[in-house]
Amino acid sequence: MNHNHVTPSDGHVLVIGAAGLDIVGRLKGDLVPGTSCPAQIRTSFGGVARNVAENLARLGQPVKLITVVGNDLVGDQLLQQAVSTGVDVEAVLRITDFTTGSYLAVVNTTGLLKFALDDMRAISALSSAYVRKHEYLFEGAALLFLDANLPRETLRTIMSLVRKVNNRRGFLPVCADPTSTTLASRLKPYLPNLHMITPNSAEAEILCGFSFSADKPRQALDAARCLVSQGVDIAVITLAEFGVCYATSQTNGHIPAIRTAIIDPTGAGDALTSAILFALLNDISIDDAVRLGVSAATLTLRHRGAVVPDLTLEKLYDQLA
Repeated sequence: MNHNHVTPSDGHVLVIGAAGLDIVGRLKGDLVPGTSCPAQIRTSFGGVARNVAENLARLGQPVKLITVVGNDLVGDQLLQQAVSTGVDVEAVLRITDFTTGSYLAVVNTTGLLKFALDDMRAISALSSAYVRKHEYLFEGAALLFLDANLPRETLRTIMSLVRKVNNRRGFLPVCADPTSTTLASRLKPYLPNLHMITPNSAEAEILCGFSFSADKPRQALDAARCLVSQGVDIAVITLAEFGVCYATSQTNGHIPAIRTAIIDPTGAGDALTSAILFALLNDISIDDAVRLGVSAATLTLRHRGAVVPDLTLEKLYDQLA
């Protein structure tokens, strides 16, 4: 496939995947089982696809979101908030069978994730038929982003709609986030169809079939190259405090993390992905795009919530300086 350049266009980014409510508790001391532990608890809207949609909209990119929310108060508020940030939610499915998705995380005193639970059953209602009904959104898209929360059957349909668009009007880049070690394998059959993939080290191990250590960037680079050899145009592997490794058929590199205190790790990877996508859509080279991604992740780590509300390209450059 080898399209290292996304064609910048006035088209929207079509984002398909999960949305929900994040509940994150940051411990004030040790996590003691069997009793209530003092913590700071905050709620905000989350879900990989929703986070990416909001980040892109805040950067000024037109975005259309396809997700599922329950017919409940949280669903109402989630959609209102998305609209207020500039995300088009016309194609969001509302259902009564399940409540709006949710994610519950416990973070230790230094900001590292210890435990997380997610209830994304609502996304199971995102059927192939529903996606087909919105085929017109694929037509005008400059880029498609999806997360691996999607049902297998729906993923297959999305990929066949992308093929149709490619045959009709030329290349529609597809970027995907493996989301978790449980879900990553859902993307395996589609690696040759992906323009970009953004796994963390644990997800990359599943997709590559060999284990490596996140604190050894050279090994992570091998994993990124392995993904490229499987047909991905751009492989970006996030290594938490060890930064980011990336590879394409032409170039590869390692960008160290920017040292920062972690207030809340939620959404940092999604901010990284969004900034890279935004940069590629604006014809910024992959090397600089990844630097901007690291900058976005850093700003998000310092923010209590999954998305930095005043995110701008200028802010990303300031953080790099």
